[in-house]
Amino acid sequence: MTIADTASAGPSLTLTPEHEMIRQTARDFARNEIAPVAAHFDETGDFPYETIKMMGQLGLMGIEIPEAYGGAGLDTMAYVLAMEEISKVDAAHGTVMSVNNSLVCHGLLKFGAEAQKRKYLVPVASGEKIGAYSLTEPMSGSDAGNMRSRAVRSGDGYVIDGRKSWVTSAPVADIILLFTMTSPEKKHKGITAFIVETDRPGFSRGKKEPKLGIRASATSEIVFENYCCPAENRLGEEGEGFKIAMTVLDAGRIGIAAQALGIAEAAYEASVEYAKQREAFGQKIGEFQGTGFKIADMKTRIEASRLLIYSAALAKERSKATGERYTLESAIAKLYASETAMFCAHAAVQIHGGMGYSKELPVERYFRDAKITEIYEGTSEIQRMVIARSELGLR
Repeated sequence: MTIADTASAGPSLTLTPEHEMIRQTARDFARNEIAPVAAHFDETGDFPYETIKMMGQLGLMGIEIPEAYGGAGLDTMAYVLAMEEISKVDAAHGTVMSVNNSLVCHGLLKFGAEAQKRKYLVPVASGEKIGAYSLTEPMSGSDAGNMRSRAVRSGDGYVIDGRKSWVTSAPVADIILLFTMTSPEKKHKGITAFIVETDRPGFSRGKKEPKLGIRASATSEIVFENYCCPAENRLGEEGEGFKIAMTVLDAGRIGIAAQALGIAEAAYEASVEYAKQREAFGQKIGEFQGTGFKIADMKTRIEASRLLIYSAALAKERSKATGERYTLESAIAKLYASETAMFCAHAAVQIHGGMGYSKELPVERYFRDAKITEIYEGTSEIQRMVIARSELGLR
């Protein structure tokens, strides 16, 4: 029985042998290959090409993509399990994996024409090439209708000009899903999506962001100056870009929720171990009620997050057959799991005291990495707006 088969009877917590296999594969890889280099890449901010390439070879860069298109052919539950294990060891690797899987591969699979899938999805899903997703601009974040970049029809293509910001994986990306204005007067209804090849004239990479956390995940601006994009590289129809962007973000938020869960678990497990060993005033600090309550709250929020993520994963699986949206489930999971990651990372630093503030332990990295989960792919404030509008019946 698969997870999708159990959807009509409610969420099942019994994982299939296939799910256990992908989780163990991701766990072993993260511990053996990523853990030894995570601190180094966090310190330098360099991109971990070798381990990312290995993730592609293991099928971790296109988990839900059919094998015919270069992916592993697994389901959403397999994806969140793998994301959790990778992010538990290093959230930066999890970020690269999330963008490639949830935003780029999912977008191409759902909205791409057959020729686009063959040309672009296959190499990205297999890890041969790296993908990125670009919606945000310097003056346009959550308000996508305010973007200033433009794509103007010219002959059998489009000429694109403008600057995009905070593009995860942009410094290393071969392919970028770009969202830009074709009809500015229509605001968000005038946005169109394009598949951008980064080796074409008119494309350049701007300032690399000196980030607080997920430092091994390369992020930068991208600049378009008379970039000629063939019409065949338009994803969907003109004006459908905002719908495509929001649909893809529904999937992306499930991935970020799983990433946040991994960070929370890492902070929790480090805290439990430290509380059992560290002594103060003649006893283990875990015996003090103040520490014990922190541990209890961390555990409770982690398990609640896990159930919300599984629920969202099941909703996404149902949508593959029914076409129904899972916006609400993904927003709830992302909101709660990201705030749980921040809560657990903060508590972990406090439990470790001075050592939690030191780079000698990875706890301070968990703290820095956790914050971004409350910001990207929709801030916590945006998630609350999405949830409230859904419950109040507002458009």
